[in-house]
Amino acid sequence: MDEKLKQVEQTLAKYGQEQLLDEYNRLTDKKEKQDFLDSILTIDFNQVKILYENSKEKPSFMDSKIEPIDYTDKSKLSKEEYEKYKAIGEKKIKEGKLAVVTMAGGQGTRLGHSGPKGTYDLGLDTHKSIFEILTDTLNEARKKYEVDIPWYIMTSEENNKPTVEFFKQHNFFGYPEKCVTFFKQGKLPMLSTDGKILIDENGKIKEAADGHGGIFQSMLRDGVIYDMKARGIEWVFIGGVDNVLVKPVDAVLIGLAEDKNVLAAGKSLVKANPQEKVGVFCKRNGKPSVIEYSEITPEMAAETNENGELKYGESHILCNLFNIKAIEKISQMNLPYHIAFKKAKYIDNNGNLVVPDKPNAYKFESFLFDAFESLDDLAIMRVKREEEFAPVKNAEGVDSPETARKLYLDFHEKNK
Repeated sequence: MDEKLKQVEQTLAKYGQEQLLDEYNRLTDKKEKQDFLDSILTIDFNQVKILYENSKEKPSFMDSKIEPIDYTDKSKLSKEEYEKYKAIGEKKIKEGKLAVVTMAGGQGTRLGHSGPKGTYDLGLDTHKSIFEILTDTLNEARKKYEVDIPWYIMTSEENNKPTVEFFKQHNFFGYPEKCVTFFKQGKLPMLSTDGKILIDENGKIKEAADGHGGIFQSMLRDGVIYDMKARGIEWVFIGGVDNVLVKPVDAVLIGLAEDKNVLAAGKSLVKANPQEKVGVFCKRNGKPSVIEYSEITPEMAAETNENGELKYGESHILCNLFNIKAIEKISQMNLPYHIAFKKAKYIDNNGNLVVPDKPNAYKFESFLFDAFESLDDLAIMRVKREEEFAPVKNAEGVDSPETARKLYLDFHEKNK
């Protein structure tokens, strides 16, 4: 018997995942059979077992001590404070100490777009894609500070090729190609409710992206951290692809983090109302954290301080700055996984395609903000929604191309 097949059979028997051999036995092409065995051997079955066991437990935050966290309101800084932070940050930027990471692993499916989300046309007269809008921002900073800022774009297995091709077709929108590096997000198998790894409609292991918290391990695995260190990078801005008003090169944010002597900083927006469904910055058991809207009671969400402001009002908007030392440390850790129950098409043991009409599978994701709890402190800077946050998430309504386009146009009209 083939040694590889024997190894696979032993592993699958140990972890109760023998159903995967049904798909192997259906394959007739020798190369496809070998590729399938190789894909099985890349799976960490012990991790899969632990993830499934954790899916039965409901997370409880009742034992955690939750407290408000301090923040700095950018618009209320004195002229002296503003200039001080700006000078510190500008020095770092001009010295080439800043890199930018954009998380762009998603598809534009929810927007009715068939390609990577970053290739979506926002509907401006110029027909600029989201990627071009983000590149404009970096090109402006490059011109202003007379420095090439390394840009790392995290794609996924699904959208890496079309993303790279899109940039090449458009000559990287005038940004130096040598400054742009693509790397891929990690994936985890999806499991049935009885803990079995599923097979997708193409006869491969069914996997899903491991969440934005997986970025640190992806940066380690794909040599991004090593590359940053070789370039002398100290600060790394990490943001999502879908915010067309993102300001990744922010001297004041860098200056604030440096001045407070912390290894990370985050931008926040004040919650629109106590019920707004957003995660908020807080202290959890004395450590910086983000608490999801589903985790706090309505009473806590509505609590105010002596100034009449919400105690837990600083929304996390996925605009974070990390020192390279923090990234190195976090990349060696396993962040907790959060479980999502999803509808997932799969091939059953008889080779039939099953299209469920209700959720049937577990997907596992780690969240970037869970990394904050490994740090002693975090600098938080409150910014204005109309200046820095125009996300494109839904086809219509809130956070849609229509709302993002308006915010984008209003901002650029005001700052002509």
